[in-house]
Amino acid sequence: WQIVESGGGLVQPGGSLRLSCKISELTLDYYAIGWFRRAPGKEREGVSCISKSGDSTIYADSVKGRFTVSRDNAMNTVYLQMDSLQPEDTAVYYCAATARILTSQAMCVQYNFPYFGPGTQVTVSS
Repeated sequence: WQIVESGGGLVQPGGSLRLSCKISELTLDYYAIGWFRRAPGKEREGVSCISKSGDSTIYADSVKGRFTVSRDNAMNTVYLQMDSLQPEDTAVYYCAATARILTSQAMCVQYNFPYFGPGTQVTVSS
C-alpha cells in the first residue's frame, strides 16, 4: 500500500495551506496517523497525530492553535490544515501510519511510525 502527501507549496507568512495524505489499499480505520516535518539542517519532528477514530488529536507546542488535523476514513485520507504559517514552518512534511494506539503526546514521535510517505515541501516566504 502507498502513502502519498499533497498540497504543499509556496505561501506568504500568515497564509494557509491544507495538506492531504492519501493512503491506498489499506483500511485506514486500523491506523493512527502522524504528520512530521524536517526543516533544513534539523531532525524530523512530530507536528500532529490523530487517533484511529479521530476522536483524539495531539499537537506540537509550536503549532497549537494554528494547525488542525482531521481524517476521513471513508476516503482513506487525512488532512492537516495549516493557518497563520510562519517562515519557521518551512520544511518537508511527511505523513506516517502506525497500528499502535496513541495514549500520550509522547507517542507522537517518528519512532512509533513505521510507514512514511515521500513528503511534500512547504515553503513560507515573502
